[in-house]
Amino acid sequence: MKKFVIGNFKMNTTPLQFSSYLDEFLPRIKECKTNIIFCIPATHFHVAKSRFDATNIKFGAQNISCEESGAFTGEISSSMVKECGADYTLIGHSETRRRFKETLESLNQKIIRALAVNLKVILCIGETKYERSTRKTKLSLKRQLDSALKGLYENELKNIIIAYEPIWSIGTGKTPNVKEIETTVADIRAIISDSFTQRSADKINILYGGSINESNFAQFVKIKGINGLLVGGACLNPKSFANICR
Repeated sequence: MKKFVIGNFKMNTTPLQFSSYLDEFLPRIKECKTNIIFCIPATHFHVAKSRFDATNIKFGAQNISCEESGAFTGEISSSMVKECGADYTLIGHSETRRRFKETLESLNQKIIRALAVNLKVILCIGETKYERSTRKTKLSLKRQLDSALKGLYENELKNIIIAYEPIWSIGTGKTPNVKEIETTVADIRAIISDSFTQRSADKINILYGGSINESNFAQFVKIKGINGLLVGGACLNPKSFANICR
């Protein structure tokens, strides 16, 4: 099975800078068979659509509104994102949860909105440093998954990727060890199995993210049960990101 590598650009680069980035990135991954996805600012969608049409690379939004239309200044709906050519959207990244006071209920609404227009979802979940230190990681992840996936049918899980990102690890340079990640991924699959079926738990794609870089990525992608990586800051260097993708 091909692995996924997702680059989350966050609020970095202008559209022109992104185009220049791709000038360097695209020639480096011509023979690459990895499923590559760029989660980029909405201002970059037109660049991605024109540059990725002749490739197997996909792109997505970094967030969507839980509303479809109306007086929600500054928001972007799932149908707007889809019509711009995107195939994916991040939902529930810890940075947007914290900054915009997102609730687990609103994440559920966003997932339903995304799936309704055939946008695939990259659902971010993770535990805080306190939850980890008090051995409440599994309980926290169960609460997040139960709420975010509430009301979904089993067949809809094929359009959802779960990205496990320990909140305490993002941007810190600190990561869990291989055994800890393997155990947590197994816990996530067990939670999915309890809520849906073992078959759906076995088939769902789970990625790891959190302080991934060119030096350490290989140890994570080999972990049992991991289907790929969600890369943050390291994806901003086209050479490094291409090496990770290859």
